[in-house]
Amino acid sequence: MPAIFSIAIGSDHAGFAYKEAIRTVLAAEGHAVRDFGTYSDAPCDYPDFIRPVAQAVARGEFERGIVLGGSGNGEAMVANRIRGVRCGLCWTEQVAIWNRSHNDANMLSLGQRTVTQAEALAIVRVWLATAFEGGRHVARVNKIDAD
Repeated sequence: MPAIFSIAIGSDHAGFAYKEAIRTVLAAEGHAVRDFGTYSDAPCDYPDFIRPVAQAVARGEFERGIVLGGSGNGEAMVANRIRGVRCGLCWTEQVAIWNRSHNDANMLSLGQRTVTQAEALAIVRVWLATAFEGGRHVARVNKIDAD
């Protein structure tokens, strides 16, 4: 049986449609999902929605976080400004596997303009299902998290 996670999710207007689809699918699969917004496709500033997601993950309120935008680049940048967050931008399932298995990422960033909705859902599923390998990667992750 797949693991069930508590997940924080947020997007700007350019990632809104995929956020809604991902949120709906994850909830239907039994995950506890909290939507930090945005709540429409009206233009907005992504840091207003992404930073609270990352802060909640860093505080341990959620096991994982997913953020979305047009490219996902700015969203990953905002998330990674928060101490304790390791957010990777993923555009294929293989990149999502490495994101988790090598980097122990606790957040995923996706670009609605860069992948199809079906690809985004597949990336999310494989990202959630992939465990951290540990081993040689532990020292590297510790260096990421070091002051």
